[in-house]
Amino acid sequence: MSATTTAPALGAGRRTIAVMVLIPTVVALALWAFAWPAARTAPRDLPIGVAGPATAATALEEGFSRHEGAFEVHRYEDAAAARAAIADRDVYGAVVVTPGGTELLTASAASPVVAGLLREAVTAQAPEGAKVTVTDVVAAPAGDPRGAVLASSLLPLALAGAAAGVVTTLLGLRGTRAVTALVGASVLAGLVGTALADSWLGALTGDWWAEAGVLALTVLAIGSTFAGLAALVGKPGFGLGALLMILIGNPFSGVSSAPELLPTAVGSLGQLLPPGAGGSALRSVSFFDGAAAGGPLLVLCVWAVAGLTATLLGARGRRTESVAAPLPVPAPVG
Repeated sequence: MSATTTAPALGAGRRTIAVMVLIPTVVALALWAFAWPAARTAPRDLPIGVAGPATAATALEEGFSRHEGAFEVHRYEDAAAARAAIADRDVYGAVVVTPGGTELLTASAASPVVAGLLREAVTAQAPEGAKVTVTDVVAAPAGDPRGAVLASSLLPLALAGAAAGVVTTLLGLRGTRAVTALVGASVLAGLVGTALADSWLGALTGDWWAEAGVLALTVLAIGSTFAGLAALVGKPGFGLGALLMILIGNPFSGVSSAPELLPTAVGSLGQLLPPGAGGSALRSVSFFDGAAAGGPLLVLCVWAVAGLTATLLGARGRRTESVAAPLPVPAPVG
């Protein structure tokens, strides 16, 4: 066998081995990212409130403290203050002791999973035979009582952003044209997403244009990251974008449950990535009149600005390299 025949055979063999190793690695990473947080779901410093007479409130606080590290208890003067804290997204729920008995205030719009968890915890802690009244202060919409639509919408948003960044790059759009394409695609995606989730399915119930703005900003943050990474490092940037936004950002977002129900580092990281920040901002503008939306919106803006800046700088860098490259010298004739 000649050397010219051996070299292509060796190259094909290496590529075959690379595929055989890469696919199981990706599967293992995906299972770790999606299955591990789900298997470790439990409250971790979950903010809840207690209100009522000092003696009763202290007893409640001590009861929650027995679950070490599970709850972060906030004390409120009365039921009105506890309701206000729930509406401001300071706590997920509150237990109020009144002369008539114990009342649990929940917010299924913030997380149906947390609302159910609190109902179980408070009922189990109540004295035998005592009645616990449950009031859903901010209820999930009738069109999505379990939050399934909101949770399911996260992956399509991430895929839409990824598609915008990849298609913009593969079509050869650079600089301001790339930025225009990313912004335009994101705005249209936000409008279409809101028309489906709010107007059609009734899963969102807040200000229509605010919801569209959050969806558009989420898609832009993800899409500009893909395009920016590709502009800086080439096609490997697509892999980095997929790792950050889909394999890590989507399962670490906590949208299907709550960030405080995921392992601490995972929940915190997820809120610093566009999928998690987008989900939190969308809950705020859709169900809580924008309360606590500032932090998630800031995260989305930072990612969007960084991605668009990288897209512009990457295009300028390539243009500078092409200008600086020496012209080929023609070979002498004869």
